[in-house]
Amino acid sequence: MLKKLQLLLMFVLLMAPSVFAQKMIGTETDAQKDKRMEWWKDDRFGMFIHWGLYSQAARHEWVKHNEKIDNAGYQKYFDQFNPDLFDPQKWAKQAKAAGMKYAVLTTKHHEGFCLFDSKFTDYKAPNTKAKRDLVREYVNAFRAQGLKVGFYYSLLDWHHPQYTIDEIHPQSPADKSDASYAKLNKGRDMAKYRQYMRDQITELLTKYGKIDILWLDFSFPRKDGHGKGKDEWGSVELLKLIRKLQPGIIVDNRLNLEEYKDGADFETPEQVSTAELAKYRGKTWETCQTFSGSWGYYRDENTWKTHRQLLDLLITSVSNGGNLILNVGPTARGEFDYRATNALDSLAYWMHANSKSIYNCTYAPDTYKIPEGTKLTYNKAAGKLYVQLFSYPHGKLILPGYKGKIKYAQFLNDSSELLYKEINEDDLEVTLPAKKPNYEIPVIELTLQQ
Repeated sequence: MLKKLQLLLMFVLLMAPSVFAQKMIGTETDAQKDKRMEWWKDDRFGMFIHWGLYSQAARHEWVKHNEKIDNAGYQKYFDQFNPDLFDPQKWAKQAKAAGMKYAVLTTKHHEGFCLFDSKFTDYKAPNTKAKRDLVREYVNAFRAQGLKVGFYYSLLDWHHPQYTIDEIHPQSPADKSDASYAKLNKGRDMAKYRQYMRDQITELLTKYGKIDILWLDFSFPRKDGHGKGKDEWGSVELLKLIRKLQPGIIVDNRLNLEEYKDGADFETPEQVSTAELAKYRGKTWETCQTFSGSWGYYRDENTWKTHRQLLDLLITSVSNGGNLILNVGPTARGEFDYRATNALDSLAYWMHANSKSIYNCTYAPDTYKIPEGTKLTYNKAAGKLYVQLFSYPHGKLILPGYKGKIKYAQFLNDSSELLYKEINEDDLEVTLPAKKPNYEIPVIELTLQQ
């Protein structure tokens, strides 16, 4: 009898992950989800925009946390906020030129300041020297350029009086004892904050027309109770509300709803190396990355990625079946830093000539071996395979095992023919000019035999 019980317990434990994976919040089928996500998977490339009061401090978007600043000490940034050079039409044109197809703006970051005109708080852009709803201007400008529009909304709020102090709150106690937290949180009520959050998200999803993406950030549950997860946010009911208000919207995975099959639409590997992206192949994902080491404007931060590093992120994301969203942190005056503009301009140059190897593309079938010094992207519908030349082989490129698989080869940037020949029973040799095309990573377009 005991052995039977042990076997039964083992069976239940083995089955548990698959049972949990099938828990559902809604009723959407896999086919319906695929249809809803289709544009996002095709577009592949977006712009993140982190902008708030922290742009004035210009030393990281977590400055309030990092320097343990209380609301009174942070008030100077609200009083001084005056983005006189804010021109969202220029932002949108820069994003479009760089080849980005969608954008996500921080409507409220952890500091609690709202860029939109919310009736549930006075801590908002219309009450600063800006005197207007900056989110509405962003929405109008990006839509006018044909870009999809997304909102980031922080689940955290270091300004709201009802938001309970936790491990990462700027006023987190030094000794971390339950008693210290209880003393600090006396009179605070997360239920009231949850309602505030629901009210604001309702505003965002009803006042600005169709919203394509909602990026909620972030959950950090802790066993000692000094973090926050799905219970603190009311995540299940919140996601139901979001789906009701915007049925077609795409939502990220930071509500702590991993046990539900439909608890998120995509995974969000943040600031990971290109080498780590391969493990997400076969999943639905978007890596969020910065141009430098900070999301918000950081005047004195100098670890800016090179043009090649940015291209590597973009190409490697697509070659593993994922998206890339690259972040810009505008200055306090409301314009992109010159280093961000330079980076966007460099992407614009490459994407103008090579974007066909990014849009509507994914990882190549295993039947196509990866030539040395390259990465592959693949457009199944068009019957095209793109060879991204990370290392330019002056003179010739060997395509291993490609005999009988292609019918035409050319550089993508100018559609100039590349001659090739069989060199044995399996391989092809492509003849390349001695001089590399004027792109950091040139791309060969192979038309496949159908």
